[in-house]
Amino acid sequence: MSRPDRTSTDRYNVKETEAHWQKVWEERDCFAAPPPSDRPKYYVLEMFPYPSGRIHMGHVRNYTLGDVVARVKRARGYDVLHPMGWDAFGLPAENAAIQHGVHPAQWTRDNIAAMRTQLKSMGLSYDWTREVATCEPEYYRHEQKMFLDFLKAGLVYRKESWVNWDPVEHTVLANEQVIDGRGWRSGALVEKRLLSQWFLKITAFAQDLLDSLGTLERWPERVRLMQENWIGRSEGARLTFQVEGRTDGIEIFTTRPDTLFGARFVAIAANHPLAAELARDNPALAAFIAECNRMGTSEAAIETAEKKGFDTGLKARHPFEPGRTLPIHVANFVLMEYGTGAIFGCPAHDQRDLDFATKYGLGYAQVVEPATEREAAAAQIAAGTAFTGDGVLINSGFLDGLAVEEAKKAAIARIEQLGIGAGTVSYRLRDWGVSRQRYWGCPIPIVHCDTCGAVPVPEADLPVRLPEDVSFDNPGNPLAHHPTWKDVACPCCGRPARRETDTFDTFFESSWYFARYTSPDRADIAFDRAAAEHWLPVDQYIGGIEHAVLHLLYSRFFTRALRACGYLDIKEPFAGLLTQGMICHETYKAADGSWLFPSEVTSGADGQPVRVGSGEPVTVGRSEKMSKSKKNVVDPAGIIDNYGADTARLFMLSDSPPDRDLDWTEAGIDGAWRYVNRLWRLAATADLPAPGTPMPELGAAAAKLRRLVHKTIAQVGDDLDRFAFNKAVARVRELTNALGELGSPAPDSDSAWVLREGLEVTARLIGPMLPHLAEEMWSLLGHDSLIAETPWPEADPALLVEDSVTVAVQVNGKLRATITLPKNAEPALAERTALEQPGVVAALAGKPPRKVVVVPNRIVNVVA
Repeated sequence: MSRPDRTSTDRYNVKETEAHWQKVWEERDCFAAPPPSDRPKYYVLEMFPYPSGRIHMGHVRNYTLGDVVARVKRARGYDVLHPMGWDAFGLPAENAAIQHGVHPAQWTRDNIAAMRTQLKSMGLSYDWTREVATCEPEYYRHEQKMFLDFLKAGLVYRKESWVNWDPVEHTVLANEQVIDGRGWRSGALVEKRLLSQWFLKITAFAQDLLDSLGTLERWPERVRLMQENWIGRSEGARLTFQVEGRTDGIEIFTTRPDTLFGARFVAIAANHPLAAELARDNPALAAFIAECNRMGTSEAAIETAEKKGFDTGLKARHPFEPGRTLPIHVANFVLMEYGTGAIFGCPAHDQRDLDFATKYGLGYAQVVEPATEREAAAAQIAAGTAFTGDGVLINSGFLDGLAVEEAKKAAIARIEQLGIGAGTVSYRLRDWGVSRQRYWGCPIPIVHCDTCGAVPVPEADLPVRLPEDVSFDNPGNPLAHHPTWKDVACPCCGRPARRETDTFDTFFESSWYFARYTSPDRADIAFDRAAAEHWLPVDQYIGGIEHAVLHLLYSRFFTRALRACGYLDIKEPFAGLLTQGMICHETYKAADGSWLFPSEVTSGADGQPVRVGSGEPVTVGRSEKMSKSKKNVVDPAGIIDNYGADTARLFMLSDSPPDRDLDWTEAGIDGAWRYVNRLWRLAATADLPAPGTPMPELGAAAAKLRRLVHKTIAQVGDDLDRFAFNKAVARVRELTNALGELGSPAPDSDSAWVLREGLEVTARLIGPMLPHLAEEMWSLLGHDSLIAETPWPEADPALLVEDSVTVAVQVNGKLRATITLPKNAEPALAERTALEQPGVVAALAGKPPRKVVVVPNRIVNVVA
C-alpha cells in the first residue's frame, strides 16, 4: 500500500499519520457490518450521545472502550456490528432556541455535524452507513407506530396523574428539574397539578423484569441490584381500616402486617380522595394541602422535607382490636402514586413514623423485641430511634411469641378470615408516564375529539411531523400555541378535533434505537425482523452507571412490549453490560474564589500552581468528576490536535480498570505521548530481515525473548476478553521494553529476526487500542495489508510452556538459596546444584549433609 514518507524527522508525525489511516479505512470500507454469514456475530454498542456540539472526555473513554472490543472481535473472525447515532430530541435544544434564536432542528443538526467530525478524528471503527438521528421523521414515525400497536395491545393508557408544574413556564418538570422546590429555569415555586398523561404499562412485566435479572450474568451486580430495588417487589397485605361515623374505609397496603398492634395513627396523602372531600369545608386543611402540593413529587424531596401532618378529626377503627381507634392525619410524606395513598403508622419500628408521632404526641407501642439485649432495644426506641431489626412479637395478642415472618403469615390469615383484606404482592415500580409538554420531541399520534374521545392517528397518516414554524416567545409548549398545527379533523367522525400537543419522553427514542441499527435503511418498517434477530441481543453494551435504572429498565420493557406486538422474539436487549467510571480532574480556584480551567493554570518559578498571565497563586482542590460548573474539564479536541487520538486512547486504557474512575493528569498524557513516540521509533529505525524471512536457529537469549512474545499474545488476549485493558497495555509495554533492549542487532542475526516478529506482534496487539500507530508500524515493517483486516495473532502453545523453573533451597528449614533448573531436571542435578550455592555451603560449615530431599520443580531440602 502506498504511504507518504513520514519518517523524515525523528518525531512521530501524528496529525498526518492519523488522517492518512482514517482516509484509508474509509476508502476500504473496513468497518461496514457484513450481511449474515456462517461466521459468529458480535454486536458492540456504546450508549449514543446527545448532540451537544462537542465531545467530552466521558465520550472519549466510552467510545474508546467499545472500539477496542469491536476491533478485537473483528480480528478474531466475528462479523461485527458497531454503529453510532444521535439521541437528538430534548430540552437543551429548546433552551438553545430560546437563548440564541435558532431553531432546535438547525441547532441539533449543526451539532451532529460537528460531533461526527470529532468522533471520526478518534479513528473509531463505526459503520457510519447505519447512522441514525432520533429527531428525523424517518426514525420517529416508527415509534409512533409502536405506540399505536402498544395501545391496541393494552400496554398504553391515559389517566390523570400528579405532576410537578412550573406556573411560569407552564410546563411539567421532571423531579430532577425541581431544585429546592423551585423550577430549575424559572425559579418559580413548583406546584403539584393533576394532568391527563399517557402511560406505558411497564408494570405488566414487573415480575418478569425482576426474574430475568438472574439471566443477565454479564451485567455488573450493582446494576442488577439497583434494578431489583427499583422494581421493588414487596409481599404484604392490602386491608381496609373502617372510618368511624362513615360507611367507607381507607385501604392500606403494608409489608409489615405483623406490626398492626403497634399502630398509633393512619396517614393519607394530601391528594387522597378523603382529604380532597374534607378540604372542601375546611380552609385550614385546604391550605395545608396546597402547601403539600408545593413540594416535589420525588422520593428524595419527600424524604428530606420536614414531616408535617394535619389532624382531620376522623378516627379509624383498629382491625384487630375492637373499640380502639387511630387518628387520621393528612401527611406530606404520603404520596398517592405509591401504594394506596394511605399508611398506618407504627412508630416503634419505623423511623419516619416515630418522628411524626413524636412531633404530634401520638405515642408508640413496641411490638417486636430482639432475642437478646431487649432492654437496649426498648431504651433505643425511648431515645427516639426506631427498632427495625428482627425478633419476636410482643404486646400483640394472638401474634405474641411468633417470629416476624411467622407473625406476618398469621396476621394475613386473620385479615382474610375477617374479610377486611388479603395477602398480596406489590411493586415499587410505577407505570411509565411518557407525556412531555414541549416542542422538541416526537409528537404523540393521538387526536382528541369531543365526540369520539382520544382517537389514534391512522397508520397511513404517519408520521405526525413537528411543524417548523413555531415560536418560543410565549411560555409553555409551542405546539399548544401554534395557530393551525393542532387543528385537525377527527379520523373517526370527521368533526373538528385537536392533535395531542404533548410529545414523548426522550427515553422513548433510546428504548429501541439498538434495534433500528440492524436495518436503518428500511423506510417501511422500524426494523427487519430477521436482521434484528440475527444481531440482537447486543453482545456488549457500554455506558455510564447513571443509566443503570431508567434507560436500561425502559429498554428491557420496550423489548418485551415489541415482542408482545410481534416485532421480534427476544426479551433481553443487552446480553453484556460494562459501566465505565467517570473522568476526574483536580479543581482550581483563583484568589477571588472563582473556578479556573486547567488551561488557565501553570507552574510558577517555585513549582507551585499559579494563574496563567497574572502569576497569582492558585488553590488546588481535590480531583472530582469533570464538570463545566467547576471548570475542571479538558477539551478532547485540543488533546487530539496536540497529541493525537492514539495518545488519548492509550491514557484512557492504561490508567485504571474501565469500571473505575480515571484521574486525568497532564503527566499521564505526556507519558502516553512519549510511549507512542518510542514505539514508533522502534519500528521506524529498526534494520530488520525482510518480511517472511525463515527463522534461523535461535540462541538462548533470542529464544527466551521469543517465548515472551508468544506469552504476551496469550496474556493480552485473555486481558482483553476480561476488559482488563490496563493490564493489556502493561503487558505490551513490558514486551516493547524487552524489544527495545536489543538495541540495533545485525539484520542477519537471530535477535533481528525475533525483533521483527516482536514488532509485528506488537502492531497486531495494539491494533484495537492504538489503531493508527499500529497501521503505521505495520506499514513501516514492510506490509501492504491493513492491521484492520489482519487476523488476531495466535500464540505458539509450545512457547507457552516454561522450560526452566526456579527452585528454593532450604537448610534445616531455612531458605538459603534459589536456583534455576531445567524443568523436570534429574534429582542428582538438583542436589549437586543446590550444594554448590554459597549460602548452602556456609550453612553446612564444611560438614557433609545428613540428608538431601528433592521435590521436583519445587524445592530442595538439605538436612545438616
